[in-house]
Amino acid sequence: MTALLWLGAAGSWLFIVVFLLDGLTRPDYHPARHPVSALALGPRGWIQTTNFILCGLLITAGATALPQALGGLLLPLAVAALGLGLVASGAFRMDPMRGYPPGTPDEDPGHFSLTHRFHDWAGMVVFLLLPFTPLIAVFALGSPSWMWASGIIAAATAVCSGAFGQLWEKDSPYTGVVQRATIILGLAWLGALFLHGAA
Repeated sequence: MTALLWLGAAGSWLFIVVFLLDGLTRPDYHPARHPVSALALGPRGWIQTTNFILCGLLITAGATALPQALGGLLLPLAVAALGLGLVASGAFRMDPMRGYPPGTPDEDPGHFSLTHRFHDWAGMVVFLLLPFTPLIAVFALGSPSWMWASGIIAAATAVCSGAFGQLWEKDSPYTGVVQRATIILGLAWLGALFLHGAA
């Protein structure tokens, strides 16, 4: 069971490392504006697609060990759903838009593909669970320090997730920054949760 928890932690943190490095080194990709999902487009798109699926599976595998490690069922179910949401985000790519990949019109397309819609639904699950999962942990974990830390992360990711939705609708040049802040806060906390269970 400890090995599964370590896999969950690895998946949480590896996802962050890969999308940060890929975004910073991708030609004509602008991390401040473009979402993480856009990294699944273009010639190097396989990197982020693999990142979504592999790390999502690692997180889901780790979630299966959380009931024994931490007790309860609701928190592990939320973690597993978050992992599966990442897997689905990789299985269904977003449509090209907003200037990426290069040559794509700068605005949104007039019609979204079914694949894009599935990707959006998977993303909604992920961005709802990034704040909801630590909120569950506030009530599920007995340690006061973990309760406080989880509460802070829940509040911060909720604010960031809401701001991301608003900035996305406005096509703000800082959409990518806020989205990345949401993901980093939520998955960094999740990785630490897995290690807490393994301790």
